[in-house]
Parts: sequence; C-alpha cells; structure tokens
Amino acid sequence: MITKRIIPCLDIRDGKVVKGVNFAGVKDVADPVVMAEFYNQSGADELVFYDITASVEKRSLFTDILTGVASNIFIPLTVGGGINTIHDFDRVLRCGADKVSVNSGAIRNPGLIEEGAKKYGNQCVVLSMDIKRVDGRFRLFAQGGREDTGLDAIEWAVNGVERGAGELVVNSIDTDGVRKGFDLEMLDAISTRVRVPIIASGGAGGKEDFARLFRHQGVDAGLAASIFHFRELEINDLKTYLKQEGIEVRI
Repeated sequence: MITKRIIPCLDIRDGKVVKGVNFAGVKDVADPVVMAEFYNQSGADELVFYDITASVEKRSLFTDILTGVASNIFIPLTVGGGINTIHDFDRVLRCGADKVSVNSGAIRNPGLIEEGAKKYGNQCVVLSMDIKRVDGRFRLFAQGGREDTGLDAIEWAVNGVERGAGELVVNSIDTDGVRKGFDLEMLDAISTRVRVPIIASGGAGGKEDFARLFRHQGVDAGLAASIFHFRELEINDLKTYLKQEGIEVRI
C-alpha cells in the first residue's frame, strides 16, 4: 500500500508566513524559519514553500528566507513563486529545494516544464494549479489566483504531465481556507486523467477531511496551512487517526 503524505504549506509574503480565505484577506501568521523547524520536528512528510507575490510583483523569489528554511529541515522541500526560467530552477535548487513548483511561469511558457524535466528529471518538476469553477467548468487561474486564464484546468493538467511534470499540486480556490473539506469533485476529475502523484490543497477543516480525501483513488498527499499553523490539528495526532482508519501513513 502506498503511504499517504501530510504536507504543510508556508505561503510567504514580505518575509512572513501568511494565510487567507479563497486566496484573499491575507494576514501574517509567523516567521517561516521557525515554522519550518516546527514542522520538521512534528511529523510532516514534506514541506511546501510558496513566495505568493513573486509572480504578481515580477520579482525573484526570496532566496535568503528559502536558504534559512532549507538549512533547518531534513524533509523534502518543494519551492514555488516567480519560477519563470530554468535559471530560477537553478537558483532555488542551490538554496536547498528538492523540487521546484511552476505555476504562472509555466502558463506563460509551457516549455519551461519540459526544460526543467529534461535538466533535473520529472521528479523535480511540480506543476501547481490554482483552479476555480467558472460557469460550471474548472478554470485555470494565474498570478496567485488573481487572473482567469480562460484555460480548461483538466486539460492543462494533462498537458503538463505530458510535458514532463512528475507531480501535481491541485489548489481549489473555491475551498481554500473555508475548512469544509477538500474539493473531491475536482480531484476526481483530474485523477482520472493523469497518472502522476496528486497533492490536494484547499479546504482541510479536520482530520475527517483527510480520511475522506485519502479514500479517493489517485490522491497521494494532503496539503494544508491554517489548520496546522494555528495548532488546531497536530500532524502526529492526524496520522494516528488515519492509521486507525486503515490509511497507511508514516509515523
């Protein structure tokens, strides 16, 4: 049985971990290095680091903060935000990232996925997608969920995997920060079309939501932020519960 992963997410703005609802109303939470150390010690399987305004502000990712985070943890680290060229891959990997997440940069230049996969391997390239329902269809958004690309999100996922993405992070804007459960309908729509690991993001409100998520075929990991940041759910407690529910996790 494949072990399911629990992954906290650090959304970084102006050097601080932040969190909002439906990608809006963002507020400061804590210091990213302190948070990373905490998750490293508390049972997280991996950690995701997003510089959430790098693309919008058209600047490079905060590498000084990234270096501090990477040097204080011993779990795999995925990094995204402002990844627009293969040079950006080089830069964040040198800072200690294990995988690179592409989003808006890949929408502008889909060839970036192929470049990254060719140079570093498919396992290094994570395609992150911000998805929202528009007129009953799953639409792909860019610029941190601010811009409707008009692209069909399911087809974009298929395209990204064909180009070399080894993993998908699927962010539901509709359920982000709402804490009423993951967007299972959206996840089902994607998992039936691709054969790479899928990390589900957006909507975790309690341990039961993770259990429901992992009973769905094709979902390999659950990503969450506020429920972990505010200590409403401890990762080790979550894993103990999942184990009792017959879901294989690393404890």
